This record gives sequence, structure tokens and C-alpha cells, in this order.
Amino acid sequence: MLLGLLLGVILAQQLPSWGEAYARHLYPLVGRCLSTVSQPVPFALGDAFIGLSLLGLVVVPVYLKGVKHRRFRQWFPGWVEYLAWVYVWFYLAWGLNYAQASFYQRTGMAPVAASDSLFHRFADTYVGQLNASYTEEVLTDRDGLRREVVKGYRALSPSLGIHAPFQAQPRVKTMLFSSLASKVGVSGSMGPFFTEFTVNADVPVRQYPSTYAHELAHWLGIASEAEANFYAYQVCTRSQVPAIRYSGYLALLPHVLSNARGWLDEADYRALVSRIRPEILAHYEQHRMHWRSLYSSMLGKLQEALYDLYLRGNRIPGGMRNYSQVIGLLISYESAQAFAE
Repeated sequence: MLLGLLLGVILAQQLPSWGEAYARHLYPLVGRCLSTVSQPVPFALGDAFIGLSLLGLVVVPVYLKGVKHRRFRQWFPGWVEYLAWVYVWFYLAWGLNYAQASFYQRTGMAPVAASDSLFHRFADTYVGQLNASYTEEVLTDRDGLRREVVKGYRALSPSLGIHAPFQAQPRVKTMLFSSLASKVGVSGSMGPFFTEFTVNADVPVRQYPSTYAHELAHWLGIASEAEANFYAYQVCTRSQVPAIRYSGYLALLPHVLSNARGWLDEADYRALVSRIRPEILAHYEQHRMHWRSLYSSMLGKLQEALYDLYLRGNRIPGGMRNYSQVIGLLISYESAQAFAE
């Protein structure tokens, strides 16, 4: 049975039609079933499973060899078999979403070639919208946030290539290892083994809505980080709740500034930054310093290298750089919208 499942997973990763069939038809069923099991549990089952598995993979061999005096060939096959089952479970429960068609293929939208003029226009419009969205209000009503984000994804799903939420009240979990996640700069995660999504306990209140919406996109089967950023931006910035809308615009600011460094000369870059309200720049700097104070350079670089390999291994173009590719998606989307009008 295990060999058959392994073969099926490998084929689904290599055959586009199989990967698309999983993402479009099978994952919503799997996700609904697994999240029904995990949702009532007040803590992140997936985090606990990963932690216990890593512990067991180290402790059990030591115990069998040191206490039971088992030979290598007696315990190693079982150790490998457990890893194989975890591999199969990961991909069948969520991981095969990496094999689905891209955003452009799902929506029929054509990618727009990058240019100085397009980025200038996008950045100018974005800064105006960011300034207009500014609010000192913060959202502490987590139930209200859930309702608003779920409503936003239901409105998006018919046209933008993403599933509608398959639970009416998806439950976000807090990361069990938030302090460790903060040391490597991780604000949230998708728990694939039980279809859970988690948010770091250290996420600042103004970042929480956009982080929630980003992780919910992963929960809905979006594997690409750029695409998850895109959907979170669309949901948050269309919200009628000021704190959610501002969180969406503010979350994009690091990506805009990073891209602006590459597209604009120094004078134009400074001019762009000077147009941003000082209160917004203060929030941006507060968030940057908050995460910097929690970050461990050694652990962070190790995590980035491993995650980059993981993303590339799952055919995510650009690896870690995929996060900032959200700007290309937004420019292509807005160009398509303008053409349609």
C-alpha cells in the first residue's frame, strides 16, 4: 500500500493533469475532512505532530540501540518507513497543491512584462491608496476578522482561481513554537497534516489581519507565497473594515519598497518614500524593529536556506524570492482590469 501511495504522489507531482485534478477536486474534500477533525482541538495539532515526530526520530533510535541493543538493520527499516508515511501524508493532505496550475493558468490572465513605466504607475497608485487607507484603529475582534475574511474569499473565488472557504468558521491556531518561529522571521504557517493554519503569537496587531488572510489562502490550497500575498492583499484592501483594509496595504509596503530599490534610481526612490505619510512609515519601522529584536541571524539564515530548498524542490519559481513576486501578479492583474474596462 505504501509503495502504491508513494508512486501516486510522485506521478501527481510529474503529471500536470494529476496535480490539477488533486488541487481542484480532491483537496477541498480532504481539507474539509481533516479540518473538521482538527478544528475543535484548541492547539495546533500539526505543530505537536511535527515536534513529537522530530523528537521520536532522534530518541527512538538511541533507545533501541543504547537500551535494547538492537542492531542498525533491525530498527532502520522501520525508521525509514515512518518517514515515507509522513511524506505521503504531507503530499496527500496538502502538499500536492504545489503541483497545481499557476495563477495565470487558473485565471486565464496573461503575465505582463515588467517595465519602468508600469512599476512607476503601480507604485504611485499604491502609495495614494496606502495613504488613504491609514487609520489608527486596530482590530481586536478575531471573530469579526474571520467573518470579514471568509466573506472576502467567497467574493473572490469565482473569478480569481481560488477555492471558496470549505468551512464557514475556519479556526486559526496559535503556533506552539512562536518564540522559535520569531527567531527565524516566520509570522504564520500552514499546517498540512491536519489542514490547519497558524499565526505567530508575536504578530503585531496591525499585521494580524493580513497575516491571517495570507495563511487562510494557504489553507484554501494556495501553495505559492506570492499568490498567497496577492489574495490576502485583495481580500484585505476590499474590506469595509478600516483596520483590515489598512493592514492589507501596509503588508505590501516592504515588497513595494524592495522592488522600488531595483526599478527606481535613488532620487525617484526617495521621492516615492517622501510621499508616504509619516505615521505609516512609523508603523512600518515599528514592525521592522519588532521582528528584528526577535530575530536570530544564525537560525534565520539556516531556515531561509532550508526553506528556499524546500520551495525550489516543490517547483516554486525563485524560491524565497517568490514572496516579493506578488508585485508582478498585482501589476498583471491591474493591467488586465484596465484592459477589460
